Amino acid sequence: MTPLSELYQQVILDHNSHPQNFHKLENADGSAEGYNPLCGDEIHIYLKMEGEKIQDIGFLGSGCAISKASTSIMTASIKGKTKAEAKVIFQKFIKMITSPLEDSSPDPDLGKLSVFKGVREFPTRIKCASLAWHTLQAALENKNKTVTTEEESDPHG
Repeated sequence: MTPLSELYQQVILDHNSHPQNFHKLENADGSAEGYNPLCGDEIHIYLKMEGEKIQDIGFLGSGCAISKASTSIMTASIKGKTKAEAKVIFQKFIKMITSPLEDSSPDPDLGKLSVFKGVREFPTRIKCASLAWHTLQAALENKNKTVTTEEESDPHG
C-alpha cells in the first residue's frame, strides 16, 4: 500500500469513527432517506436552507465505513454551498468514483472527497460511497421518499 493510500484509508476510518454533522436537524427544510440493501447502509439527511444556500446539514444512520465517511465528508464539503454548487460537486464526485482506472488526474475542487478515488477499484463499494450523494439530491428536491442504490422499487414502501 502506498503512503497516499494509507493516508486515504486513515481519513476514511477517522470520519467513520468521528463523523462530522452527525445529528438530526430540527425544523429541517428538506430531508431524505437512503438505503443500500447490498451493504445494509441506511442514512437520513436533513437540510436547513437559506434561499438557495445550504445553511446547515446533518445526518443520522448506520452503515459501512465507506458509506459513513462519504456522508460525513460530503456534509462538510457542501455546507454553505448553493444547490447549484452542490450539484456540480455531486457530478464531479460521481465521475471520479466511476471513471476508468487509467484516469488518475485529481480534481482540485473535490478536496478531501478525493480520498474516495480508490473506491472505483471495488465496484460494489461505489454504491456505498455514492449513497449519501443520491440521498442529498432527493433532500435538495425535498422528495419525501427513500432513495435506494438498487433500481428496483423502494424496499421500505
